[in-house]
Amino acid sequence: MIDPIHSLAFSIQANRGVYAVLLGSGVSRSAKIPTGWEVTLDLVRKLAGISGEACDPSPEEWFRKKFGHDPDYSELLADVAKTPTERQQLLRSYWEPTEQEREEGAKLPTRAHRSIATLVAQGYVKVIITTNFDRLMETALADVGITPTVLSTLDQVHGTLPLIHTRCCLFKLHGDYLDTRILNTPEELSSYPSEFDTLLDRILDEFGLIICGWSADWDEALRRAFFRAPSRRFATYWAVRGEPSESAQHLIDHRGAQAIAISDADSFFQSVQHLVQSLEEFSRPHPLSTEAAVASMKRFLSEPRFRIQLADLVADEVARVVDATRVEKFPVTGPPPDSASATSRVRAFEAISSTLVAMAAVGGQWTEEQHYSIWQRSLEKLAMPETSSGTVYVGSVYILWAGLQKYPGTLLLYAMGIGAVESDKLNLLGKLFSTPIHQEHKEVVVAVEVFPPSCMFEDAKIAQMLDGMEGRYVPLNDWIFNYLRVPFKMLIPNEKRFKVIFDKFEVLMALGCAYHAKRPDDWYWAPPGVFGYRYETRAVIFKEMEDSLAKFGDQSPYVMSSIFGDTAEVCGKGIANLKEFIPKLCWR
Repeated sequence: MIDPIHSLAFSIQANRGVYAVLLGSGVSRSAKIPTGWEVTLDLVRKLAGISGEACDPSPEEWFRKKFGHDPDYSELLADVAKTPTERQQLLRSYWEPTEQEREEGAKLPTRAHRSIATLVAQGYVKVIITTNFDRLMETALADVGITPTVLSTLDQVHGTLPLIHTRCCLFKLHGDYLDTRILNTPEELSSYPSEFDTLLDRILDEFGLIICGWSADWDEALRRAFFRAPSRRFATYWAVRGEPSESAQHLIDHRGAQAIAISDADSFFQSVQHLVQSLEEFSRPHPLSTEAAVASMKRFLSEPRFRIQLADLVADEVARVVDATRVEKFPVTGPPPDSASATSRVRAFEAISSTLVAMAAVGGQWTEEQHYSIWQRSLEKLAMPETSSGTVYVGSVYILWAGLQKYPGTLLLYAMGIGAVESDKLNLLGKLFSTPIHQEHKEVVVAVEVFPPSCMFEDAKIAQMLDGMEGRYVPLNDWIFNYLRVPFKMLIPNEKRFKVIFDKFEVLMALGCAYHAKRPDDWYWAPPGVFGYRYETRAVIFKEMEDSLAKFGDQSPYVMSSIFGDTAEVCGKGIANLKEFIPKLCWR
């Protein structure tokens, strides 16, 4: 039988934006936000204290003996604080962190909140319902660049847009702790305003539901809404620790919900997020669609009259890649990357770019001069991914996310470049390398300064967190070599030949980057590649280049293509500088 959490991941991934999340107090547990019962016991202790009595070790037993019944959160709160304003001030300290708590990470967004925020940013979740007063969800959403439509009062519900038009709606059923109208007492929780009920009915009818951290014991009005729900268009998944309460079990049975046993909310939502991203990376275009795109491109390349059709074909695919990798779907802020999340994102980008890479591999071999501008426009488009306004990168943990936004463009340049090197189309390579890239608020650079793996990050070794790349000096270069072997299997079937062509492309890329970069004469740098530790291959490549310059001089293809110089002398100096530079790097 399929694990329920796997079924949930499939449902979320296949139905983007269809599932709403209902969060109870248990989701904030690891943030040390107290549950209603913990607040109750704390209030009992304070009540005993001002009464001059000791209630420990069992505040509950003391209260029972003192008042003749079990302590009840809502009733006790109504007794000790008579007005909503008084209750708000009393409860404030339970949700706002002190400086010490902030340093300890208490009362701050949990892994669960951050995983949900990531699912929202990627478009999988649009609606969040919560019975919690805290603002942990809002903070987590803000950290990934999302400003939700928050509904916690009657006025806000009156003025809200239809759910379909909101990027994220956060429906705080019981209010916000900074609002004096929060719902606490049994009387307050027994019914909602009719406008709340109407919106809640729509959500329960039109959305699938993921419930976590809600016992269903206290909230009579919310329980009634479940029983009112007329249909079950989409499934309900209820995450429970241990056995569900009697109230929860009644709702599970009524809703036909799938119960998912969990250890805690943090690991549950983090697992869901990673599973959904894994499914996304596996959902690459069907091979037939890729083959059809490549076949169409070959036909369009065969005759000049198809130039417009070729341009449209490539532009449409580039637009699809750009849309699929938008920052809303792959945020550059939020939880820092680890090996699993970094590897998952890289593979997701590769899945999204697979058709474009297959087209570029063939295009590099057969593209003629009249088509060069098509691919240059593609590189320029991929070099300028969208970013969230106001995003602040804190330390290297966010550099990986930001740098990887250019990864589809890097894959395009590699695929085109390897195809061009294989077919001796050095003029195409020179055009690709010199493609102007207009950066916002920065000077114009060229593509060969933007897309090399070592140019994507301030510290290229950050890519060592990719699965299997630990300890690699050029981890992303090694990763790309392994990835591109598959799409080039038919075009370059010989393994040794592919290695030589790949290394030659990276050598030319290093030479081109050093040539185009505006650096002082006394400071030399070129992006390293796998050629750095593949000594024998590198020696063969350098010898072939030097022989060509010696034999043909300024008529050498390396000069005519202007990849790394416009005279044989300049090109020869570039090779000498790179050869001198390589031993200075600490190769492994």
